[in-house]
Amino acid sequence: MSDFWNERYAEEKYAYGIQPNQFLIEMISKLPENGKIVFPAEGEGRNAVFAAKNEFKVFAFDTSIEGKKKADKLAQDQGVEINYRVGILEELDFEPASFDGAVFIYAHFPKAIRATIHKQIEELVKPNGVIIFEAFSKEQLQYPSGGPKDLEMLFSEEEIKAEFKNVDFDFLKTEIIELSEGPFHQGKGSVVRFIGKKK
Repeated sequence: MSDFWNERYAEEKYAYGIQPNQFLIEMISKLPENGKIVFPAEGEGRNAVFAAKNEFKVFAFDTSIEGKKKADKLAQDQGVEINYRVGILEELDFEPASFDGAVFIYAHFPKAIRATIHKQIEELVKPNGVIIFEAFSKEQLQYPSGGPKDLEMLFSEEEIKAEFKNVDFDFLKTEIIELSEGPFHQGKGSVVRFIGKKK
């Protein structure tokens, strides 16, 4: 998959724009003030940079070196620092229970590894740490606005509950929204969103 993302992110234009995700804008105040936050599958860095501008200590990772280049440039352009690492989670030296929160924005992993990655990232978050999540639902296959075309990489609320066993959900919803995030997320779409606390 890194080849796919490297190719997409190699373009000069930001694939999903440079503005942060709307749900994150609405929910960022729920994260612990000045907390240390991890961003999985962070791509070109728009959400990590937004969090850094809001005085969070930001760590991000992705398998795409081209994504990191774009993220580092965006951070530099906006006068903030982010710690962005390239690799799979097992190879990165994050300490268990070392983060005050995690932000998943369209972090779609193959079904074979997805539950494991979710569990590993849960373990990086301290008890009472906050998790913010938005990704495409299984109904997204009806819409041309972006996302994986593989049903198993899309989400249902039941799968979320099964894969985030150690989260107390403040809310968990499937919603139809209007996307306007760069050239690859445009138009009506179906997403699953939640915010919750690590038990």
